[in-house]
Amino acid sequence: MPSPTRLQTKRLPLLGLLLASFFSLLLAACGNADTGSAPAPTASTPAAKPNVTAPTSLIKAGTLTVGSDTTYTPMEFLDTKTNKYTGFDVQLIQAMGQRMGLNVVIQKTSFDTIFDDLNNKRFDVVISSVTINDKRKAAFDFVPYFNAGESLLVPKGNPKKLKSVTDLCGLNIGVQTGTVEKDDLDAATKDCKKAGKPDIKQTVLQSQTDVVQLLANGRVEATYQDSPVTDYYNKINPGQFEVGGSVVNAAPYGITVRKGDTSMLTAVQKAFEAVKSDGTYNNLFKSWGFSDQQKAAYIKRQESLA
Repeated sequence: MPSPTRLQTKRLPLLGLLLASFFSLLLAACGNADTGSAPAPTASTPAAKPNVTAPTSLIKAGTLTVGSDTTYTPMEFLDTKTNKYTGFDVQLIQAMGQRMGLNVVIQKTSFDTIFDDLNNKRFDVVISSVTINDKRKAAFDFVPYFNAGESLLVPKGNPKKLKSVTDLCGLNIGVQTGTVEKDDLDAATKDCKKAGKPDIKQTVLQSQTDVVQLLANGRVEATYQDSPVTDYYNKINPGQFEVGGSVVNAAPYGITVRKGDTSMLTAVQKAFEAVKSDGTYNNLFKSWGFSDQQKAAYIKRQESLA
């Protein structure tokens, strides 16, 4: 594949258009969302009548400071028209902060440092499409809020006929650093070796939008990411991409809290229950076009069947 420094960039056809909802929120141009002047942290104002007691362990009184890797459309990303962060995760945590009577400030961070930043108290919580797994549960507490999986994004027509990671031996695959998909590609590479097949080549970048740009530019054969992201890019670029195979490794996303921060965990849990009870949670699912099987209630049904 050509060197990234020598490649002439080709933009995704729909990037730069303003999308008013799931299909009408602005998708920042791939590769450009992080350039130029950095946006100010996105803040929201508290509700007039909060109904959840705020945590006592806030970094800044009256403010819930939230860490997020804001390159993960449609969950968290930059709306370049307003220069503010938006997405399902962002709108959810803003609504939850309002129930606690708190200003919500979104602090951009890279996913590969997001957990260290949380432990170092750069922010109070993380909401950033964080997949809950045993390793992470040992280090952090979580409030599950979304059911997702992993899937492949491939060029239209799926020329390599890719259906799963077992088809990726010898191919160049784009993936974001620090993700469960990166771990899974590493494991799949070992399986390729055991089978006497070539390794999976990985092009690993910090920004998910830049990862998808690799596919748009023909520099990778596929990208591997969480299923809501795959579905989003497929839907807004139907003539350019498609989903390769089916969703695998279904697991919940969780709002991430420092281990032992009981005050924060309790407040976040109660705020989440509040936005579910008052219909905000369901309305967010409708406005972003997600299915009922991605709701927290479905996570609980899965766990009961395990």
